[in-house]
Amino acid sequence: MASLPKTMKALRYEKPEVWGIVEVPLPKLRPGDVLIKVKACGVCGTDLHIHEGEFIAEFPLIPGHETIGEVVAFADDVKGFEVGDRVAADNSELCGHCFYCRRGQELLCEDFKAHGVLGLDGGFAEYAAYTQGRLFKLKNISDVDATLIEPASCAMHGLEKIAPKAGSHALLIGAGPTGLMMAQFLRHSGVSQLTIAAPEGSKMELAKSLDAADFYVPLSRSNPAPQWEQIKKDNPYGFDIVVEASGSSKVLEDAINYVRRGGKLVCYGVYPNSARVSWPPSKIFGDEITIIGSFSETYMFPATVDYLDSGKVKTKGIVNKTFKLEQWGEALESIRNKSAIKAAIVFD
Repeated sequence: MASLPKTMKALRYEKPEVWGIVEVPLPKLRPGDVLIKVKACGVCGTDLHIHEGEFIAEFPLIPGHETIGEVVAFADDVKGFEVGDRVAADNSELCGHCFYCRRGQELLCEDFKAHGVLGLDGGFAEYAAYTQGRLFKLKNISDVDATLIEPASCAMHGLEKIAPKAGSHALLIGAGPTGLMMAQFLRHSGVSQLTIAAPEGSKMELAKSLDAADFYVPLSRSNPAPQWEQIKKDNPYGFDIVVEASGSSKVLEDAINYVRRGGKLVCYGVYPNSARVSWPPSKIFGDEITIIGSFSETYMFPATVDYLDSGKVKTKGIVNKTFKLEQWGEALESIRNKSAIKAAIVFD
């Protein structure tokens, strides 16, 4: 630690919508901690929700939950890491002893902590510290593309909950970054026919360039009703799996009408706290529809790193805008106005 600076630049929120670039001390290392010099940290819709005070965040906070960096120091008891290792950071920390953790349901931990979101500072800073068990080495993928590992891990968790049967037909609604990860995972895991329905434009063109689906339905932004009707005509029995990944509660409410009898509807988008949907219980009962919620992830990084670092799941072009830390306002606006498919803060 002697050769490292004593302070660092960081983005810090005092409360929702009140932020600044400040000079703060380097993180203190706990037993088992590794200090990384941050190379890139992804910016996503969750960060916009945090900015607006909509998510589960606690303030004050250094946000950033999709962190990629290089090992520069570690606590005395750390094993398996060397200075210079490139790593991706899993932002979650679990208590291990609450009601849910003791039942093996760690994602529901009653003292769930998440770097850059809840209780722990994150990666929108020059340095960040993570426990050694939450860092995973990288070989091939670039720092910027590696910021997709955390959202892709959330998609991997969703995949495990869906558990597709071989030969399943699936409809994915929305073509954002996590949706594009989910689409590729589904095709690697038993889905023989995948349709993506999403608003016409750059995200749908990106989906095609990634070969993310078998069929693509660009939805009109002014009147998508004819396209939705065509999906029903082309798939009269519906789909075994419908994944709502757009975050629109209105779309989610209608999505149940595309689920095949005995099928699954996955609530995968991030919805406003005030959002509500209304479904006929008789349909869920009579058609034996399973409704699945999928939030965050635990223990999905190893598999996700394998898929992305090997190139089996394609990432090219998803992160289409990068910013310096001092450009945080611009980065946030690119997410708000949707000019960024995916953005990242990069450091020298």
